[in-house]
Amino acid sequence: MRAHAQVALLLGMVATSGTAQEVDIGTGAVLRGLEKVSGDVENITLKNGGTAEFGRLRIALGECRYPSGDPAADAFAFLTITPQDAEGPVFAGWMIASSPALNALEHPRYDVWVLRCQTAAPSEQTE
Repeated sequence: MRAHAQVALLLGMVATSGTAQEVDIGTGAVLRGLEKVSGDVENITLKNGGTAEFGRLRIALGECRYPSGDPAADAFAFLTITPQDAEGPVFAGWMIASSPALNALEHPRYDVWVLRCQTAAPSEQTE
């Protein structure tokens, strides 16, 4: 039994070593919101630390991250989504652009998902 535990520990160490991906932090994020009843779709642009209203939801962006050197690649954003009439959030966590169903907002009227991170404009990057 002890040998099995040692093998499992060794396999766990091998599986986690070298798998971390370098990421950069964007200046904000572009989200898309769907109002399911009317079918209205809206793009929502947020700066890191900012909030926006979509229907009866308040959406707060913690930060948006993307793979280093490839801002067009898969974005993931930390969002907190709270209905106006609720005490606490209905969603708080990381949402991934390529897999929105992996950690999705579960709301009967609204869908919100991440499209991409925003990065500094070329003129701002050189300063």
